Amino acid sequence: MLNFTATKLSERYIEHAKGKRYNLMFDAVLTPLSWFTGMFTAAADFLRSHGLTETEETTLPVISVGNLTYGGTNKTPFTIMLAEYAKSKGIKAGIVTRGYKGKSRDVTVITGGEGELGVTGDEALMISRKLPDVPVAVSKKRTDGINALREMGIELVIADDAFQHKSMHRDCDIVLIDALCPFGNGRLIPSGIMRESVTALKRADITVITKSSMAAPETLREIYGTVSKYSNPENIFMSDIISDGWTMNEPPEGSEVFAFSATGSPETFTRSLSERGCKVAGQKAFTDHHRYTHDDVRMLNALALSTNAKYMVCTEKDLANMPEISPKEFSLPLAVPKVKVKIKEFDNFSAKLAQVMRPEIVIASNGYGEDAIGAVLAVKMKEAYPDSNVSAFPLVGRGEAYRRAGVEVMSAKSVTPSGGVLKYSLRDLWADLRAGLLRQVREQLRDWRKFSRRILTPLCVGDVYLLLNTLWGSGKRPLFTATAKTVYISGHWRTERALIRAFTLRTWTRDEPTAQQIGGNASYSGSPVMDLLGDSEFTSGNVILLLPGSRKSASGDVKILLRAVEIMSREGYGEYRMVLAPTLDFESFFASCGEEGWTHSGDSLTKNGITILLTGEEISVAADGALILLGMGGTANQLCAGLGIPVIAPDNKGKRVQKKLLGNAEILTHGSAEAIAECALRVLGDEGLYTFMSETGKMRMGNAGACDDVVRYTADVLGWKIRERVYRGLGSRD
Repeated sequence: MLNFTATKLSERYIEHAKGKRYNLMFDAVLTPLSWFTGMFTAAADFLRSHGLTETEETTLPVISVGNLTYGGTNKTPFTIMLAEYAKSKGIKAGIVTRGYKGKSRDVTVITGGEGELGVTGDEALMISRKLPDVPVAVSKKRTDGINALREMGIELVIADDAFQHKSMHRDCDIVLIDALCPFGNGRLIPSGIMRESVTALKRADITVITKSSMAAPETLREIYGTVSKYSNPENIFMSDIISDGWTMNEPPEGSEVFAFSATGSPETFTRSLSERGCKVAGQKAFTDHHRYTHDDVRMLNALALSTNAKYMVCTEKDLANMPEISPKEFSLPLAVPKVKVKIKEFDNFSAKLAQVMRPEIVIASNGYGEDAIGAVLAVKMKEAYPDSNVSAFPLVGRGEAYRRAGVEVMSAKSVTPSGGVLKYSLRDLWADLRAGLLRQVREQLRDWRKFSRRILTPLCVGDVYLLLNTLWGSGKRPLFTATAKTVYISGHWRTERALIRAFTLRTWTRDEPTAQQIGGNASYSGSPVMDLLGDSEFTSGNVILLLPGSRKSASGDVKILLRAVEIMSREGYGEYRMVLAPTLDFESFFASCGEEGWTHSGDSLTKNGITILLTGEEISVAADGALILLGMGGTANQLCAGLGIPVIAPDNKGKRVQKKLLGNAEILTHGSAEAIAECALRVLGDEGLYTFMSETGKMRMGNAGACDDVVRYTADVLGWKIRERVYRGLGSRD
């Protein structure tokens, strides 16, 4: 009696949750719990979308097959179809699943259908039997299963039922919607069958309405209308489950059969039998994933014999749940229909799948020098991954360094009076706030969210502010190239070190002592600043190199440099080269030169027989042949010191910070032209001092190599080379 009551209660609950019959008791008791489900899901999504809980990038590209509801949406046959399609494209595919009702705690990989039901669960076993040469990894932690598949040489992973597994990166999210029961009663569990609100379809790359031919046309139009509110109509497809023959016995058309199943949608199974020409004389439904016992078989035999059935029929999934039951135990011949998925407009579906699987790589940076390093890294990424889309997300300025390198800029421009974000003075901060700094930051965070779900692990070049901006905007923990600080410039604060360790996937520093100070995942593989020099070969010469800097103050600073040139010319030095940053206000700049009596013509400045050649080339080219630098720049000063060129700079707050980095490779002096010229002449006249400054600069700045190591890490550890191969394979038209 109790068992009967429990069964009836369960049936009525399912009818209520699926929207077939309203039940006031369930509505009153369970709806408040559904509100809690919604609040919990929203809170978890907020934390994850802002990087406060980790989303782990997988070592292989992943296509997730999931749904919004509990119940049968044909995920398993759809997963099988994708694996077969990948194989047809020459891609080695594997499948990962948590193994529903399986007891495996470690990773278990099965092939050829050889596995234990109690360990792997029924669906993994069934998939392996259908695809004997495709490894199926069963793992409670899917990323462990993916790593095991990579060790086997697998290139693409299809993740079964992973749409809600947001802590794992997916390259493509495919969401299936059952045309016969798309959203149940529309409520979240436990009051309904919805795992998430229908608005979650915004995360889906592709949405497929399954069993489309079984639904009435008006029902299908209604479902399509709902889905298209949240998914681009170009990303919505229809599919059907079609016959693929029979296993064991094939009932002749018109045969009366007794159907039993333990699936999420038993009505779909009986309806499919009718479409095959069978007459369903009786049926019995068990709860999804039910494990059959000998008592169950005796009960089913009795029910079947009480009808006119000539065959007993179950699904392939049911067959996997009968490991200890022989077909001979059934009183009637046991027939098992085989099914497969057919997608309407499959060519469009496959083209969309290939498009979605294109790797998206983003380099973020915050500052003129950081943009220059980011541009170097972007070019190296484009060379390493020519079929991927490489773009930039600069936080400061217009991203000119990226544009010159032919890299698309994705962020809103952020041009402030100070030219930065974090300031040396409250006056600068106040000026930037008045110029709309907060609005620009909001726009950048909004830009992150537009495409953050599609991108791979972001590559950050800059400081901790950039790290936090990227984390909050994209929700992804980046690969972080820390260029702003070193132990030579006070090092990172304790809080900064904690943030770097906690919220970066890996960190590259400017020198070994800084890597040791940060600890954790930080390492030194060469200076990212020195990567700006590329493969250029530097030769020493007799050129006095002049750097007026890249900020607004350059129009005033250039006057000091020009006067210093006149003083040095009187001592016999006559070869001068000035490097002009592309961010300069050239009209104001050359007006200042004119005020000092210099004439600008083409690529030179002249006065009283003295000529200064002008160049807009990168410092890696412009510094060739330089003897000494008179520099107002930041990163450019550091590069010259790294090349062994002694640096003379005016003494100010910013340069005193730089002096901590360069040490005795740089001399700070009074900001007058006379003081700068006198200091330069003193260094040039003292061979021992010159050599000491040159060697100190090389030691402090180190060698290049950080950008190359970032590229190696993405290929060897994150598997981006494999992602690109899979993208090419899916996009081929063989």
